[in-house]
Amino acid sequence: MKLLLLATLNGLTLAALYFIVASGFTLIFGMMRVVNLAHGSLYLLGAYIGFDVASATGHWWLALAGGAVGTAVVGALIQYLFLDRYQGQDLRQALITIGLSIVAADLLLARYGGLSYQFEVPEILYGGLRLPIVGGYPIFRLALLGFAVLVFIGLWLLIQRTRFGIMIRAGVDDRQMLAAMGVNVPLVSTLVFALGAGLVGLAGVIGGSALSIAPGEDARYLLSSLVVVIVGGMGSLTGAAIGAALIGLAEQLGLAYFPTYSLMISFGIMVLVLSVRPYGLLGRPA
Repeated sequence: MKLLLLATLNGLTLAALYFIVASGFTLIFGMMRVVNLAHGSLYLLGAYIGFDVASATGHWWLALAGGAVGTAVVGALIQYLFLDRYQGQDLRQALITIGLSIVAADLLLARYGGLSYQFEVPEILYGGLRLPIVGGYPIFRLALLGFAVLVFIGLWLLIQRTRFGIMIRAGVDDRQMLAAMGVNVPLVSTLVFALGAGLVGLAGVIGGSALSIAPGEDARYLLSSLVVVIVGGMGSLTGAAIGAALIGLAEQLGLAYFPTYSLMISFGIMVLVLSVRPYGLLGRPA
């Protein structure tokens, strides 16, 4: 019983991190139809920017802001300089972002080496909490659930209740009509890309605090984002949350009970969902 509850808690907190990472991905890939395969590199970049800010200032909250703002700026530059001119050309966008991810990985490796880093979290989030049956459990991992809920509520309000959100949804359905109405579509695309990049930079600091920062994490979180968005349905924020919960729980329960086959369980879920609903649980046909 204790093992089941502990694995479930680990799965939910991992799902919260996956959702924060995938929320940026579902904005960029699912809503704006931009194939950003440098998403994992932005995660790692945000984590390292946050680590530098934390080392310079000694404040974790400033590191959180620094990681988000830094990757948002980089994301806006990527969209403006490289991707906007190839809107609708998925293969070219994919090749460009793959090249950018390789360059970013090498630059980060040269700057930070192959070492693993971890943030010092604020005192209010430090330590453990006694839970029934489970016993002690890290407070910061529980706080991950709160971070994910705040991100979900903020994005839902932005997309569903603001003029900017209406532009985003209209751009998904008919980019040409939106431009004909006088909306600066390239600017909207750049802002959405910056928002998605900022979210993954935020996730980089949070993930580096809950787990660690190390080379190779970019590929891991790019893959997890792809699986979460595919399972949940491209363009669906709620779908990303459900997909993150399924994949996070599957990974941790699999590690607890079927460690040899834990990775296969996540991909098995993706195959099963796609065989029944090719556009994901809450996605819609193009």
